[in-house]
Amino acid sequence: MPPFETRPIQVQYLKAACSSCSVLELCLPLGLSHQEVERLDTLILQRVRVKKGHTLYRAGDPLSSLYAVRLGFFKTSVLSVDGREQVTGFQMAGEILGLDAISSNLHACSAFALEDGEVCPIPFAQLEQLSQALPSLQHNLNKILSREIVRDHSMLLQMGNMNADERLAAFLLNLSQRLSLRGYSSRAFVLRMRREEIGSYLGLRLETICRCIAHLRDQGLVIIDGKQVQILDLEGLKQRVAGCHNAARE
Repeated sequence: MPPFETRPIQVQYLKAACSSCSVLELCLPLGLSHQEVERLDTLILQRVRVKKGHTLYRAGDPLSSLYAVRLGFFKTSVLSVDGREQVTGFQMAGEILGLDAISSNLHACSAFALEDGEVCPIPFAQLEQLSQALPSLQHNLNKILSREIVRDHSMLLQMGNMNADERLAAFLLNLSQRLSLRGYSSRAFVLRMRREEIGSYLGLRLETICRCIAHLRDQGLVIIDGKQVQILDLEGLKQRVAGCHNAARE
């Protein structure tokens, strides 16, 4: 059976508080005053524990909440007309899930836990009301939406101007930078997703991903052993991606 089936979400409700969260400085309360964070706390009654392989929501589900990732890794994906999965993103602690549903009030994609994780549900209707009273909260929400747009544009650039090796290099560099912001190593980390999922996200076949891993290793940039990633030359990896951007501008 595929690792992600129509399994119902299995949750455990736990008491939550934004003010004591370890990813406070990366999430929706960023820059809010103590009093403003306390008002946001009133919307988040509990955090939800999601088991690996289970769905948080599915495409077509009505929008009820946005979900701030507190722990773990998630992926979002859609199904093509022939039933194949297309991965649209990977989300980690401090990022928001569910933004895809704001325009139509229906989720356009499904969200799955790649490992045991925790999210903080934020009821969207109440969040909108509170944002009207707190301009700083509205500003943060706008920044998060803008960040998603920029990420989508970056993905289009990768697909349009990068070869396969460059796409994988950009993907690893993106993970490295995001993990570094959270206090983790920028040079050694674990891939929570399968190679097939990386290929789906980057628009590459599994065999191409395997060849790219070998190419980056032979160039002395990265070693990937199973799910363990070791970046040997971080600056070289950055130059590899920057070289593609420079060529695209010429």
